[in-house]
Amino acid sequence: MIDTIYNGGLGLMEQTWWVAIAWPIIWILLKIVVVVAPLMGAVAYLTLWERKLLGFMQVRHGPNRVGPFGLLQPIADAVKLLTKEIIRPTAANQGLFFIGPAMAIMPALAAWVVIPFGPEVALTNVSAGLLLLLAITSIEVYGVIIAGWASNSKYPFLGAMRASAQMVSYEIAMGFCFLVVVMVSGSMNLTEIVMGQAKGTAAGMGLSFLSWNWLPLLPIFIIYLISGVAEVNRHPFDVVEGEAEIVAGHMVEYSGMGFAIFFLAEYASMWLVSILGVLMFLGGWMSPIDHALFNWVPGWIWLGIKTFIVVSMFIWIRATFPRFRYDQIMRLGWKIFIPVTLVWLLIVGAWLHSPWNIWK
Repeated sequence: MIDTIYNGGLGLMEQTWWVAIAWPIIWILLKIVVVVAPLMGAVAYLTLWERKLLGFMQVRHGPNRVGPFGLLQPIADAVKLLTKEIIRPTAANQGLFFIGPAMAIMPALAAWVVIPFGPEVALTNVSAGLLLLLAITSIEVYGVIIAGWASNSKYPFLGAMRASAQMVSYEIAMGFCFLVVVMVSGSMNLTEIVMGQAKGTAAGMGLSFLSWNWLPLLPIFIIYLISGVAEVNRHPFDVVEGEAEIVAGHMVEYSGMGFAIFFLAEYASMWLVSILGVLMFLGGWMSPIDHALFNWVPGWIWLGIKTFIVVSMFIWIRATFPRFRYDQIMRLGWKIFIPVTLVWLLIVGAWLHSPWNIWK
């Protein structure tokens, strides 16, 4: 279907400028819009789902005033933030102050370029997709540092230092999780990583969910999820914006759309970490049981359901745990997660070379 649309557009004109330059650029822009527009909607309504789920867990209603069942609340919030004045502190560095939010959200959106939504459905199906994704997302920390430094205020600077140290620390643990998945899959291409989970004894019996990577790599899966929560500065790792200590961290001096962009970046990163976890450990777009009852559901819907469950776990964690102290967060990252991932890396390496290798 996608090839039919592309070829249809290509055949609109026969001139070289259209075939070689104009249509390929328009096609890329169309694909970006098709990915980014639903993502922005998902980000907006994730804020509502978070407030609704927290309300359910705390035995209250959550937002229920704007629109039926509060469904228009994200739109009302967006309009409010759009119409607020953007105030720049007098002592702030003007250029960097406005570059900070853009630097924070760009990687969170650009990383979706390698995310596959089906066997042949991705903006760019590159061989080293996982490596490219890791490279893009590691830039996000610069937006936080720039915002904290450019504000020329103590609270944002302290928050930015905390955020950058925390993000860099947990990126190492997440990097090792990626490495283990690459070892068992034999590829850095996300589509091949998903397709590799369709093989195995359990998959042959129709129990596909038992052949996914979450089961043999359970410690790595748990570490990835917790590191993902820390990486996007979510509760209980959100000391960056610990209200009792440093107000809103690097976002203290931002108002209106500047603040909204940081907010969007955080929730876009939550979706990204969730869908990446689903692709690497939970079989991506594959149905959990190989049966006609499950197989009639399109793959992208299975991908959406799994991603929604994982992102809901982020909110569940927020409702359950108190905020950690900063030293506890750092100790968890450096003294527990990194050694455990290194040990599991060696175990999986030995497992791959043993007669009991299940990934052949």
